[in-house]
Amino acid sequence: MPCMDRYVFNPFTLLALALFFVLTVLIVPLLILGLIGGALTNLGFSWGQALTLLVLTLLGSFINIPVTTIENRRTIIRREYTMFGMLYRIPEVSIRTIIAVNVGGAVIPVVISLYLLAVAAGRTGAVFLGAAAAGVLLVALVTNRVARPVPGLGIATPVLIPPLAALVAGIVLAGIDPASSAIARPVIAYTSGTLGTLIGADLLNLRRIGELGAPVASIGGAGTFDGIFLSGIIAAFLA
Repeated sequence: MPCMDRYVFNPFTLLALALFFVLTVLIVPLLILGLIGGALTNLGFSWGQALTLLVLTLLGSFINIPVTTIENRRTIIRREYTMFGMLYRIPEVSIRTIIAVNVGGAVIPVVISLYLLAVAAGRTGAVFLGAAAAGVLLVALVTNRVARPVPGLGIATPVLIPPLAALVAGIVLAGIDPASSAIARPVIAYTSGTLGTLIGADLLNLRRIGELGAPVASIGGAGTFDGIFLSGIIAAFLA
């Protein structure tokens, strides 16, 4: 029988692998910081303000505010689910689900959205608010259509569909008033991605949480619910 060493080998030296690992550890956080910082500066924040918001978001991601507790109606589930190309490993089923709101993933993005809407409306007029509301509605409908329940975890959505829908909303709806489109485009994209994902994926599916057996449904938190902050950031950055 041929020796497996002739067919399976590592083409990289240990030094090359170590260097690749170090570069990955250093570069990936910088890329993420650049993406989020670029998106927030597109929205009119300074780099100092963007950094502050990023730190608050990261710290807030560890804070879940319990809102209510519901009884679960599901007892038997599969241990693994594959959805949108991702494998979800299901924890033990809980007889109760705590509904919570994540500070960094939901509260802060919503506050930013409301602030941006107020500032942009003061600069561009009432037409902007109508366009922004239409963008939120569009993303909410699209996100709700693609959202899928994952028993034991919560509601899952494809990572890129909500931000891409928000990007389209920002580009198209900002064109209603060409004179203010440069201001309106990133704001509509961000608020549509944030509020639209919150409404479409989370709020419109709250009635289904009791069927999933998840121990915690954290709106805006990584795991059970996610994508609110990410959708707004990606859309604003691309816009």
